[in-house]
Amino acid sequence: MILTHPYPWLPENTRKAVFLVLLVLTIIVMVSLQILGEPLKTAAAAGGIVSYELAGTIEQAQTILTSWGTQGQIYAGLNLGLDYLFILFYVTTIGLGCVLITQNLTRKMRAPLLVTIGLVLAWGLILAGLLDCIENFALIKILLGSLSGQLATLAR
Repeated sequence: MILTHPYPWLPENTRKAVFLVLLVLTIIVMVSLQILGEPLKTAAAAGGIVSYELAGTIEQAQTILTSWGTQGQIYAGLNLGLDYLFILFYVTTIGLGCVLITQNLTRKMRAPLLVTIGLVLAWGLILAGLLDCIENFALIKILLGSLSGQLATLAR
């Protein structure tokens, strides 16, 4: 069985240009997330949104939400919503980067192990993105008032 990459629908002659555009968009969204995340750094959440993601218990998540207040919770909601776009961009950008590297390796040298690793990583990024979406969903549910401890554990 020959392992293929997740982007066969993207013509080979456009992949590098698409990668560069996606890279710029990924960086723009990443910087935007950093800006939106600044008001979320409090004594209870020194890492901002990351502290919330890693809370692990509903009690700790509630402590963080309380420290943010209403305005901070709005920033958190915006941050989590924009993170869905970031997930799409980083998954595609890094995955496409892996594909470009494996294509380059295939042309320049025989490195089947490296090619396989690159292709597995490209597919693995899709799984990582799906898991990141599940994390965001759990965090949004808590932000909207759920007191389920399983959601905090799932997000962590």
